[in-house]
Amino acid sequence: MQLSTIRRADNAGSRGRRQRGFTLIEIMVVIAILGILAALIVPKIMSRPDEARRVAAKQDIGTVMQALKLYRLDNGRYPTQEQGLRALIEKPTTDPVPANWKEGGYLERLPNDPWGNAYQYLNPGVHGEIDVFSYGADGKPGGEGNDSDVGSWQ
Repeated sequence: MQLSTIRRADNAGSRGRRQRGFTLIEIMVVIAILGILAALIVPKIMSRPDEARRVAAKQDIGTVMQALKLYRLDNGRYPTQEQGLRALIEKPTTDPVPANWKEGGYLERLPNDPWGNAYQYLNPGVHGEIDVFSYGADGKPGGEGNDSDVGSWQ
């Protein structure tokens, strides 16, 4: 009697183990579902850093434009093309030398764009009286997507 009792216990235990595991097909279905979700979600997450850089560039350009407007209010004109954005942090020495340039400057420092390049300044501008812009990720004029220019006219 003991032997038959042990066999029944073994059979019951092996059935319990089979019911607790996953079949290969179940695992493959789960992996397929995870793959589909990753294909849908990853591109959206991956584009976020590029989008954040463009937003940061627009904010920097807005700050530089405000500083340029203050410079114009104090001095009656924007810095010349030759003086450039440097006129916002140190008093220009080339003509026309600003008469009312504020000690301490209009910005603490000139920011670089989020891609590590200097912001561009045009006086006179192509899109307005003055233009401040970044060439985007490629550092070259024009481009599309992440390589497109980001400017004060946008």
